[in-house]
Amino acid sequence: MRSLPIVGLSLAAAMLVGACSSGAASPASSPATSSTSSTVSPAPSATAGTPSAADLAGRVFIVTGATGHDLVPNTEVTLTFKDGRIGVSAGCNQMSGAYDVKGGTLAIAQMMTTEMACAAPLMTQDTWISTFLPGAAVTLDGPTLTLAKEGVTVTATDKTVAKPDLPLEGTTWVVDGLVANQAVSSMPQGVTATLVFADGKVAVDSGCNTGSGAAEIGDTSITFGPIATTRMACAGLAGEVEQHVLAVLAGDVAWTIDADALQLRGAGGGLDLRARP
Repeated sequence: MRSLPIVGLSLAAAMLVGACSSGAASPASSPATSSTSSTVSPAPSATAGTPSAADLAGRVFIVTGATGHDLVPNTEVTLTFKDGRIGVSAGCNQMSGAYDVKGGTLAIAQMMTTEMACAAPLMTQDTWISTFLPGAAVTLDGPTLTLAKEGVTVTATDKTVAKPDLPLEGTTWVVDGLVANQAVSSMPQGVTATLVFADGKVAVDSGCNTGSGAAEIGDTSITFGPIATTRMACAGLAGEVEQHVLAVLAGDVAWTIDADALQLRGAGGGLDLRARP
């Protein structure tokens, strides 16, 4: 981890944000948040003007525009305010530091960052956002957060408005990651597996066979009954995917949704899924 030379609040205890694929150590906690059910969070209060630190607490904002500075195309910049800290993701590394709002400006303590090597434009964007945020004038109008500094204005929208969580039921979820022993493997090329929840059941395309079974949905877990499928022989990678999918869909399985991403974790492993557009 490296410290970013940012002037802000004194940091009582630096919290490592976490590792990326470069091999850095795992984070003690991630600045990202995820919902534990398909219920969208309550709408932000309609306060306008300079927010307090408490007004930002527990909220995630997605940058939706910038004037005076060009953001790297096709990147998502997020600001997460949680437990007295701001977590920043600008397309490459994860950054975190204690924050406050003083005199209408955002004060941030010395931030810590992961050290993943990325393409030069993304590394430059990381550096820019880490120097732009401390001391930026901050205003909040309902779901819209505005930050301004040195001729640059950045507009961000509360995630519950900009990118709300999709419902678990009625959405076609496509498996894009197989989780075993805390390691995630991508889906083999040419193999597609999907889940659709509705009316207390789950319809399954395992990557080879299709079928369905009972699925009792709770706030944080789903209890699966036996999954009855067709009996076509599945060899090779398709067969391996089917075995993994059916192993996960057994008994009590924890679930979370974050925007268009669903995670399932159970005794038989896990699945990472994305909503089909």
